[in-house]
Amino acid sequence: MRFATFFAAGETFFGAVTDDGAIALNGDFPDHSSLYEVIAAGAFDQLAKAAQGKSVTHTEFTYDMVLPDARRILCVGVNFPDRNAEYKDGSAQPKYMSLFPRFASGFTGHGQPLIRPPENHTLDYEGEVAIVIGKPGRRIKAADAYDHIAALTLCNEGTIRDWVRHAKFNVTQGKNWDRSGAIGPWLVPFTDAAQLDDARIQTHVNGELRQDDTLDRMMFPIREEIAYISTFMTLQPGDVIVTGTPTGAGARFDPPRYLVPGDVVEVSVEGIGTLTNTVEDEGV
Repeated sequence: MRFATFFAAGETFFGAVTDDGAIALNGDFPDHSSLYEVIAAGAFDQLAKAAQGKSVTHTEFTYDMVLPDARRILCVGVNFPDRNAEYKDGSAQPKYMSLFPRFASGFTGHGQPLIRPPENHTLDYEGEVAIVIGKPGRRIKAADAYDHIAALTLCNEGTIRDWVRHAKFNVTQGKNWDRSGAIGPWLVPFTDAAQLDDARIQTHVNGELRQDDTLDRMMFPIREEIAYISTFMTLQPGDVIVTGTPTGAGARFDPPRYLVPGDVVEVSVEGIGTLTNTVEDEGV
């Protein structure tokens, strides 16, 4: 079962997505106005039950960012060995993972354009797996980390590269331009460790394979990400962790190959799906 946030007939809905269309489930959760609120209330498992036996309510709809009101989105940076080598600074694997926040306003949905701002044209792509926390926890042991995951989704962690260099100690500016990235198309319930341990992530730009790697090569595996992050903050249902991108982003080519209007970017993981976005200039 897949769960999404979508627009139809001028309204916003959340519910299940099938090959035939979408099933709005808002009416089954009158106390929760969004998919995020359902997860935050610990009711994610109830979505599948609510969808059983229901007919498609919308055959024409547009995807929104899957959790447009997500309160906390944390991203793990430089998390594949080849990515570390891309920096050409001779550094060994760092002892601790790099983390930075992103805000929901920086993401759009599947099928929607990534927006290139007029201030800078170094819009880049980063294909990643994102996890959604379903069970709260503090100082979670790595061995228990998967017990705290409710769902999986995909992220194109779009970045304005020049703006990550505007400050000495952070990358927040370059990582939070409105609608510069995407998360979706949907949430897939996490039921088996193999969904992550055996996963291969690929990113295509205009049909050309740019990123291709497996999650078992992460320098900081997802179990360790959850353990480390939960050391300093209590993870809550609905929190999103964007887990890291492989080598092959546009900035690392010589010369760089940044996104331009008309490009099509696809991020794919078997068992989760494909997140597809075009590129447009702001104001077009």
